[in-house]
Amino acid sequence: VQLQASGGGLVQAGGSLKLSCVASGRTFTSYTMAWFRQAPGKEREFVAAAWRSSGNTFYSDSVKGRFTISRDNAKNTVYLQMNSLKPEDTAVYYCAVDRSLIYSSIRDMKSYNYWGRGTLVTVSS
Repeated sequence: VQLQASGGGLVQAGGSLKLSCVASGRTFTSYTMAWFRQAPGKEREFVAAAWRSSGNTFYSDSVKGRFTISRDNAKNTVYLQMNSLKPEDTAVYYCAVDRSLIYSSIRDMKSYNYWGRGTLVTVSS
């Protein structure tokens, strides 16, 4: 399994970015696909996830209402549309996938065995 994230960059507060993560090596319909982020000096944290092929989505409280996760199973791609960005959203964003996690562990980074390298998002004030 390989994951390639892209779409990061520098944006002003209030702006938008859309991240993409292309997965390869398997068919990912049965995989949960997620985004995590890690700010400088902080631990990696859950951002959003899309459960397998159902379309059910989950968000952290800090991004709910501003970020939208979506997936295109035909393209093995997961997206993260980020609107109303804030300086505190500055971080390296990682995509992760797994098919073994259970519903209750979807926010736990330890539940994901496959990770991309990350893409840097910088939000200026």
